[in-house]
Amino acid sequence: MLSDDPNNERAFVALAEIVRRRAAEASTDPDPLAAPADETELQRAADLAVWALGEELAGNPRAWYPLIEVARLSVHDDHEGTVRRLTTAAERDPSGRALVEALALLREAGLPVDALGLGVGHWRPREHDPEVARQLVLASIEAGRPLEAKQHIAALDLYPDQKAVAELKSELARDVAHAQQTIPGT
Repeated sequence: MLSDDPNNERAFVALAEIVRRRAAEASTDPDPLAAPADETELQRAADLAVWALGEELAGNPRAWYPLIEVARLSVHDDHEGTVRRLTTAAERDPSGRALVEALALLREAGLPVDALGLGVGHWRPREHDPEVARQLVLASIEAGRPLEAKQHIAALDLYPDQKAVAELKSELARDVAHAQQTIPGT
């Protein structure tokens, strides 16, 4: 399934779980005199196996989801590599779903300014999933930039189906208004 669609999330997660289990099993030494492997070693072995899987699948020029997963594994240890992988993922996906995932990952990691940099550089409001706007507005609020958040909401005016984004726009406007009340000096 992954050879046909390298971005099949369900297939990747299922294969990653198999790889994780195998790596954890391989890390346990049957030697009765050896110290038992601790949880961090087992987790590291499992993460490395998933990393290898993601890197292998990311070789496909259409693959963006494996890059997101490898970035998720590296977000706390390799900032530059994480941003590079997320940038590549966003460039490979014309729908904007990869950009949504990338921005959410950076926000969850406490990196809203990096999310803004990535999003502003790659968001195409006419073509991309409107959820990109949500991630950009939330990143702007988290970065203490409510005026920038308003610009992202205004960019939704370019989306061809205004009925589809009307509720999202009003929801995000409420979020920005609330943020402006809580940020000193705005």
